[in-house]
Amino acid sequence: MHTCTNLILIAEDDPEDQELIAYAFFKADPSIEIHIVTNGIEVLNYLNILDSNKLPCVILLDYNMPELNGAQVIQHLSPDSRFKSIPKIILSTSDNPIFIQESFSNGANDYKVKPDNMSDLVIIAKELVILCKNAA
Repeated sequence: MHTCTNLILIAEDDPEDQELIAYAFFKADPSIEIHIVTNGIEVLNYLNILDSNKLPCVILLDYNMPELNGAQVIQHLSPDSRFKSIPKIILSTSDNPIFIQESFSNGANDYKVKPDNMSDLVIIAKELVILCKNAA
């Protein structure tokens, strides 16, 4: 069992979305730390260098990313027991049922469609902060 941190790992390749998501988390809870990577390979590399007591409390993944999509990242993380208890959430512009099904089949805890306004994004950020705090 890992010690939960106040860290949320965000995988998002779009710089504008990175900024919006970071701001939403700041509005939701300024004490939350975020670490942003830009593709699926970076997620795996980042998680593999962390000590078990430094793992994020939530992993938030864009579905459409270079290298590996969000569902493929989750599939790569599944065999490693260090990551089993960490909620893995897909946040995507796409509501394609095939992407949603693939994400849940690979072990996603939730699939959220990116809202088109900041107040709804802050609501999602607040939900994830609660997930993070509950995992502690």
